[in-house]
Amino acid sequence: METVIAFIVIFGTLVAFHEFGHFLFAKRAGIMVREFAIGFGPKIIAIRKGETLYTIRLLPLGGYVRMAGEDFDTVELQPGYRVGLLIGRSGEVEKIYLNRNVANPDVLFLETESSDLEKELYIEGYDDEGQLVRYNVSRKAIILEKGQETLIAPYDRQFESKSVGSRAMAIFAGPLFNFILAFFIFLAIGLLQGVPISEPTNEPIISEVKAGSPAQMAGMEEGDYIKVVDGKPVSTWMEFSKVIQDNPEVPLQFEVDRNGERVKLEIIPATVKEKGKEFGRIGVVYESPVEKNPLKAVAFGAEQTYTWFMRIFELLGMLVTGKFSIDALSGPVGIYKATEEVAQFGIYSLMNWAAILSINLGIMNLLPLPALDGGRLLFFLIEAIRGKPVSKQKEGMVHFVGIMLLMVLMLVVTWNDIQQFFF
Repeated sequence: METVIAFIVIFGTLVAFHEFGHFLFAKRAGIMVREFAIGFGPKIIAIRKGETLYTIRLLPLGGYVRMAGEDFDTVELQPGYRVGLLIGRSGEVEKIYLNRNVANPDVLFLETESSDLEKELYIEGYDDEGQLVRYNVSRKAIILEKGQETLIAPYDRQFESKSVGSRAMAIFAGPLFNFILAFFIFLAIGLLQGVPISEPTNEPIISEVKAGSPAQMAGMEEGDYIKVVDGKPVSTWMEFSKVIQDNPEVPLQFEVDRNGERVKLEIIPATVKEKGKEFGRIGVVYESPVEKNPLKAVAFGAEQTYTWFMRIFELLGMLVTGKFSIDALSGPVGIYKATEEVAQFGIYSLMNWAAILSINLGIMNLLPLPALDGGRLLFFLIEAIRGKPVSKQKEGMVHFVGIMLLMVLMLVVTWNDIQQFFF
């Protein structure tokens, strides 16, 4: 249960911060945001504040910010269509009823002759007496149909009305906020846990022994300096760790230096399964000395963000060149299992994991692939070069194909995860 909560909190925070970037810069550009959603599928919670509906949906596997004009959400009243109008004190239409049965006696009905709910903001038609009348429509008018309310979106509040730069920034802000979130998480780790005083020595010195672990039950203590494992001298943490990993459920003989005294221990590494392979673990941690310094914590946050950005970017390069197999990729199942493993090492390990996932989410969304933020940014670049946008139909088709391919990739990766972790 703790893993489920940790997974939902981490993934929900990453998605919320990503979408908040889109939301904030869309609002700054004057774009109407119709919905800010965390998750997909049926709504669990829905709260309307101003012109935006804030929702939490059933499937916590993503989120979205729905901007006016992005998905053909504008309403066109065809000639001959009968509508009901509620006129406000200013003389402008405040509500437009598309239902034919409206109980409100203040509603005026007319048969539409022409209308423009984006630029000129008017409705013209014939009333019940056959007179041709024209009404101006409020910029904040609401359209009601079958109990659903939709704000009209004047053209200057729509996504497509903004400059290429403003639109690109509204899209780029999502990944950008993931990098910002990672920086603040690393900063928090530096402030709360401390910043390493020096480069790790990599010596096999035990910094922490986990409660209930094979190491604790065998009598290993914090500060023990590992000298010999299974008859072989070890001089680095990596050498020590490799012996443990390669020998799950195998009794190993240890010689440790404890305050100048040689102590012999026998430990049987427990078995853990990762990516379909079994490894041994005894439940010990290596950490270098730390200090708490706010200025160094800021530098630590920036350094860690840059370091992990470059590492993930390099891994993507290896994937493209074939040096990195697609089988090594993880989907939601793999991330969940990894979160379960990381959670065993405490809150700071979870925070570090969340920061790495945030950077990964930002980079993945910047890839120039259809349906991703990077794919949309690519279309903006083409528009800037051509001087005119690619037609919505063509762009929509490219994104649709991209979504289908991403869904197939997600299914393949998820199936690999299930096979590796559960079979």
